[in-house]
Amino acid sequence: MSKSKEFIGIDISKETFDAVLLSDGNKPIHEVFENSIKGCKSFLKWLKSAKVDIDTCLVCAEHTGMYGNILAAFLIEKQVSLWLEMSYRIIRSSGIQRGKTDRIDALRIAQYAARHQDQALLYKPKEAVVTQISNLLKLRDKLIRTKASLVRVVNEYKHFDKETSRLLAASQARSIKAMEKDITEIDKKMNTLVKSDGRSAKLYREVTSVSGVGKITALSLICSTNGFSSFENPRQLACYCGVVPFEHTSGKSVQGRPRVHFMANKKLKQLLHMCALTASKNDPELRTYYQRKVDEGKSKMLVLNNIRNKIVHRICACVRDGRVFENRSAA
Repeated sequence: MSKSKEFIGIDISKETFDAVLLSDGNKPIHEVFENSIKGCKSFLKWLKSAKVDIDTCLVCAEHTGMYGNILAAFLIEKQVSLWLEMSYRIIRSSGIQRGKTDRIDALRIAQYAARHQDQALLYKPKEAVVTQISNLLKLRDKLIRTKASLVRVVNEYKHFDKETSRLLAASQARSIKAMEKDITEIDKKMNTLVKSDGRSAKLYREVTSVSGVGKITALSLICSTNGFSSFENPRQLACYCGVVPFEHTSGKSVQGRPRVHFMANKKLKQLLHMCALTASKNDPELRTYYQRKVDEGKSKMLVLNNIRNKIVHRICACVRDGRVFENRSAA
């Protein structure tokens, strides 16, 4: 996009959103709007009344999950440039902060957009199918965690009070069975959605062709990357998944081992770890690699992390070339 001269910072909450307009040589202007279609229309009228050029202004907001969906969809429909940024980046770039209100947060977001507009990544909405699959994955994950917590309570009582354990098992049996049925239904719906969309079906086929990668990992990657359009190269995706080690040294006193950064998509990292465990046993090339590195004295976790990284690069190569993965025999 061309360089903007007007920046709008938006702080979104459940019921309202605060907007601050920042333009050259003028005092910041603040206004509060209802977080609804009606509020979005009022926001657009406010911009026009302030003589803001809709075609060249830059609107910046933090990622707030579902709270920002209404405004994001509205602005994209009106072809307004929207930048959804990580709150952590905005906070770290703002220096020492004193005080916090929605108005101050909106101003800081506008100032961040003005300083870093050359790094702006304009928001691209997910396709309807990808959004639906993403929501089903979240629900599926919640059901699995809830089911696991119920089963865990029953198993814990087995060692201390068998009578209570039997009572709890009988009481929870229906709930657990219902959740298992719901999980099965969700899996069927996701399969139907993938098959109904040509591009998603193609991506799914390519990703699952990589050794160790299963259905849930493939769908999670497709949803998290918006169909592999959010990252420019495999290393960026690997960093996002938390499988790239970074050097940790400073002068002579700090000589730490390379380690992965704590900021990552923990769910994808967990899924890729399971993929690496499977691939290290079933893929001839990776099995040989794993055994060789362990025999050299490398930490097993380090080697598994390398395999996770290799899996990400394999997936990206398949998606880039539009082909399925071909297993190679170990050298």
